[in-house]
Order: sequence, then structure tokens, then C-alpha cells
Amino acid sequence: MNTATPAAPRVRFGAAALMVAGVLFFLYPVVRPYSDESSMSGAEAIGSSAWVASHLFAMIGFILLTLGLLGVHLVLGHRRSLHALVVTMIGTGLTLPYYGAEDFGLYVIARRVVAQGDLSLMALVEEFRFQPVAVTMFGAGLVLLGVGVVMAAAAVWRSGVLARWSAVPLAAAFALFLPQFFGTGTLRIAHGVLTALGALWLGVELWRTRAVAAPAPADVPATAGRW
Repeated sequence: MNTATPAAPRVRFGAAALMVAGVLFFLYPVVRPYSDESSMSGAEAIGSSAWVASHLFAMIGFILLTLGLLGVHLVLGHRRSLHALVVTMIGTGLTLPYYGAEDFGLYVIARRVVAQGDLSLMALVEEFRFQPVAVTMFGAGLVLLGVGVVMAAAAVWRSGVLARWSAVPLAAAFALFLPQFFGTGTLRIAHGVLTALGALWLGVELWRTRAVAAPAPADVPATAGRW
């Protein structure tokens, strides 16, 4: 049986992490340059500071997302929220290496293309992106991220502690995280707006929580409080 304790600073930290993550997931598609990546303009886009910054925003956002779901678990105190957190953490761990290579590795290739004027080097970009181990890790990571956030939304829905709908937009955004890569720049920006709104809503709801679920002390007899 759970009792209630005042909201802890760790929960507020988790709420703040979610809100900052929302802003970063919005900036990611907005700042990211879009161009025909088989052209010299595409190489210039990938070799730009905007490319590095936008992907860095996403990577930090994934990390902050897990910290935010830790805050959700501290509030709910249930194994469902713990399982959601673990799945999301694994998904983040599988996703980040690909993002790091996409950010810094492709940047180096693109800078060399621009410096030498040799567009044939851009073939290395596609070789990296579709390298079997890399793309499998990336896909599995994004799927697990989607599953983890949906699990968290289900835990929030059933908890009665946070507003039922408060995690649903974020769950929808992460369920669509992998498919949105196949959309246009405009669609990806719209997805960034959805992700930001979802993270901000859940973060604000978490920030406003007045109580944190906590297990009863282990040394209290099972019959305590019955009489």
C-alpha cells in the first residue's frame, strides 16, 4: 500500500527535464537544414553548424526524456511506471550512438566534400545510414522509445494521480517518431510541435503534483492500521 509524501525536488527536476526536452525536440526539426543530400547544397547543409546543433538538441532531449519519466515514476511509484522507464532508457541507449554518428560523423564527411568539391564522397553518408548493425540499433531504439513512452502514458492514465490525458500527446509523438523521418520537412516540424506540446503538458502536470507515492515502511506490521 502506498502513502503520500510532499513532492520532492527530484520530481520537480524531472518535470523541468521534460519541459526542456519539449523545447529541444521542437528546435531539432526547426533548426535542422533540409536540402537534397545528393547535391553540393546538401553537403553544405550537413556540414553546417545548424546540422550539428539540431541533432545535439535531439540527443539532449532523449536524455532529458528519461529523467522526466524518472520523475513520473517517483510520483506514481508503481512497477508499470518503472517498466516504462527501463524500456525508454534502453531505447535511448540504442538510439544515441546513431544520432552521434549522424551528427558528428556525417558533418566531417560533408565538410570534406565541400572543401574538395568531390560530391562522390556523399555516397559515404548513405553507406553509414544503412549499415546493417547501425540502422538495426537505431530502428530498435526508436521502437523501444515509442513503446516506453506509451507504457508511461498507460501508467499515468491508470494512476489517478496525474491528469489522465497528460501523457497521451507525448506517447503519440514518440509512437510516430520513426515514421516521421519519411515525411517532408514541414511534417517533421509539425511532429516537433506535437512532441514539444506533449512534453510540456506532462512536465507542467508533474510540476504541479502535490504528492509523491511512497511505499509504507517495511517494519510496519501487515495488520497496522486495520483497527
